[in-house]
Amino acid sequence: SELRNHTLLTEFVLSGLSSHPELQNLLFFTFCLIYTITVTGNLLIFIVTVHPTLRMPMYFFLRVLSFLDITTASVVVPKMLVSFLSKERSISYMGCATQLYFAIFLTATECYLLAAMAYDRYVAICNPLRYAVVMNRRVCFSLVLLSCLSGNVVSVVQTAWVFTLPFCGPNKIHYFFCDIPPLIMLSCTDTSSYEMQIVTATVLVILIPFCFILLSYICIISNILKISSAEGRQKTFSTCSSHLIIVTLYYGSGTLIYLQPRSIFSQDTKKILAVIYTAIIPMLNPMVYSLRNKEVKGVLIKSIAE
Repeated sequence: SELRNHTLLTEFVLSGLSSHPELQNLLFFTFCLIYTITVTGNLLIFIVTVHPTLRMPMYFFLRVLSFLDITTASVVVPKMLVSFLSKERSISYMGCATQLYFAIFLTATECYLLAAMAYDRYVAICNPLRYAVVMNRRVCFSLVLLSCLSGNVVSVVQTAWVFTLPFCGPNKIHYFFCDIPPLIMLSCTDTSSYEMQIVTATVLVILIPFCFILLSYICIISNILKISSAEGRQKTFSTCSSHLIIVTLYYGSGTLIYLQPRSIFSQDTKKILAVIYTAIIPMLNPMVYSLRNKEVKGVLIKSIAE
């Protein structure tokens, strides 16, 4: 009976970000602006960092990060924008599975990529004389490829696991996109073993890369303290601190959602946390990682002047 109901289910209904009708227009314009800034900012960084003077590995990683941010926002935000203006909030069974796959694949890949970027900064600051040898083109491509392959494996396993669960109750997802925690809440079977598997994935995808990033930045900061110039120290500290704030927000929001899939957090709290890593961080990344960079700003101003 459960299996029959599971196979008969053809769609889910997304409740959206907010159930308050009076907020729908305001939310639509707010997230429309956020999405426009995200796409424009990241596209700009993608184009600017192709410039011949920006051949360093850091800019290659930034291009990949920009691509991931545009696609992550595009997987989640357009569907959310439609839900603000329309009462039709259904998503097909396959559409939901596809959205979940890409959301996990892109965010997991970014988690690993940010760790690779931290390693790049560590080598550049702590071992500058060997930087060109250590971070050669082959190593950079390998790190990106490894990030993508790891993200894909995590996504395939998670998506396949979620959609083998029987859904035989209500089909309303109390969320603004198809994600693991709200989906397993709809399952009519015991999901405790699956929840343990999510915790394992969270440790592998979020906590381990985050610890690696922290370790890299501890080494970077200890190296910065040796810089004799106070101005040089302040500038590097400013860059490192802004990177760490964004990284903590990104990994932190993901950890709070996935480490305890049936946590005490309300659905509204989880929605806010999900908005941080699917919409806000992709908008902030270009400003934090690129537009504060003197070389990127120089090329951008030069391109506009031409």
